[in-house]
This record gives sequence, structure tokens and C-alpha cells, in this order.
Amino acid sequence: MNKFTKAGIAGLFLSLTAVMASCGGSSTSTTDTAAVTADVYPVTVGDLTLDVQPTSIISLSPSVTEMLYAIGAGSQVVAVDEYSNFPAEAVALGTKLSGFEPNIEAISGYSPDLVIVSYDPGSLVEQLKTLNIPVFIAGAAMSLENVYEQIEQLGVLTGHSQAAIEVSKTLQTGIEDAVASVKFSNPPLSYYYELDNTYYSVTSNTFIGQIFNLFGMRNIADNVEAGNDYPQLSAEVIVSSDPDFIFLADTKCCAQDATTVAARDGWGGLKAVTANRVVLLDDDISSRWGPRVLDLITSIRDAVATANS
Repeated sequence: MNKFTKAGIAGLFLSLTAVMASCGGSSTSTTDTAAVTADVYPVTVGDLTLDVQPTSIISLSPSVTEMLYAIGAGSQVVAVDEYSNFPAEAVALGTKLSGFEPNIEAISGYSPDLVIVSYDPGSLVEQLKTLNIPVFIAGAAMSLENVYEQIEQLGVLTGHSQAAIEVSKTLQTGIEDAVASVKFSNPPLSYYYELDNTYYSVTSNTFIGQIFNLFGMRNIADNVEAGNDYPQLSAEVIVSSDPDFIFLADTKCCAQDATTVAARDGWGGLKAVTANRVVLLDDDISSRWGPRVLDLITSIRDAVATANS
């Protein structure tokens, strides 16, 4: 039986040195790398064992959906959730299952042999197990190492372990190259990251915040509200902080751009506005931890590189 460790097989193929953070659906075990890459069933990832390769997969997580298609398991996907809008092949399935309020009858109607979720809303996992439907919890990534790990876990489960290793390796190499190409500023460049137009943001402790940490940037949302990593900032706090950059992750949901930001009361004179450092991000890419996280990192790199030029 092939088993997958919490640390994943990334450490054997990539230059990972960090210890893996906790990730739903996984547990520590031993790994036979040669066997894992051969896709021999049964396979075990965490507490889930699959006796045969799944051919009817349901993904109730947009991030997971992107990972599955990236590693070549797209032809095995029969249904996705309503927010899985990438890639086009997933959209073409025409399924709009809910990942937040899942309907067990709708899910079981596809006769899935593997359901993947990012968390357990209510008793979904218990209900699926009662119906003998295997379920894997691919929890929200807390670090980039979690991303590499999860890609490879899905590779093992779906029979695409070697492709998953390559996707993971390419992703890490791209991220390392992006970070290495930027010169850190002294003092650090400050930024405000906007989740929506009511000024919700993230701290450096979050997955997104850790990405900005790679570029040595200072987050104005840190320590604004003790114990809350997703604080709602006031306009006064943002204006008084006068950040070097404003990153908008609400361009789709809330139609925000450089013009709407500049029109806000008191914002027109901010450094980020006057220096044309209001950066428009794709809401979807910014909220997911799949392979397109490299696109987010590239956007940050390009912005920082311009400031340092």
C-alpha cells in the first residue's frame, strides 16, 4: 500500500526546508517514493485509503478544482462547485453544487468515487461516509509549503503523482525566481491589502500576508486588532498609515480600481495614489491557493520592482 506523509514528497524533489503546517485530511506516515510515483493502488493519504483510481471525482473547492486540472486529473472530474470558474473545462461541466451548503442528494446523484472539500460544513463528511463515498478534506493552505503538499496529495489520490510533483516543482521554482529577482527596500515598503470596499484586510499571519512577507513588505493591518487576522480597518487608519502600495482584491466583487480609490474622502493624496501604486488584483486568484498563486506573486513582484527601479 502506498502512503503519503504530511511533509509530502516535495522535499525529495524540491529544495524545501520548512516543516509542513497542519492541513486537513492528512496525517503522518511513511513514504515509499518510488512506489508513490508509480501510482500503484491502494494508496493512502492521511486517514483516507483508495483501493482503485477514482474516475468520478467531485470537487467542492475552487482551489482543488484548479489543482486537479493542473495535474492532469480533469478527465476524472464529473462535478464541481458553483465557484469553480477555472479552468474552462471545469466550467463546461455545467455543475453548480454548493460547497457551503452542500446537498447530499445532489452529490450522491453523480455516483462519485471521491469527493474533495476544503472543510466540513455540518455533517457532510459523516453523511458521505455513511453512503460509502470516500471524502478528502483539502483544507485551506496556511503556507506555500501547504500548497506544494496538497498538490502532491491530490496527485497520489488521483493517480497522477508524477505530474503533481512536476507541477509542485515548477510552482516553487517560479516563486523562488520571482522573489529572487526583487531587491528589498530599506525601510520596507508598506502596503494595504483590500478584501472588499468596507476595508476588510489581512495581517501578515495569513496565507496572503506570508506571500507579501517574501518581499520584505510591511503590512499596515498588523496589530490593528489583537487576535484578529482579518480585521476591518477604518479609513482613518489607512489614511494615517499612508501606505506605499494599495493592493485591491475587490476589483470584481466591488468594482474597485485606482479611480474609485482616489475618489474616496482623503485618499487622493496618499502615496500609493499619487505614485500610481494602486495595484489591481484578480479576486479569484487572490482568494485561492492553487497553482495560480504564482500569478498573484508575479503581480506583487512587478509592482515592487517598479517601486525599486
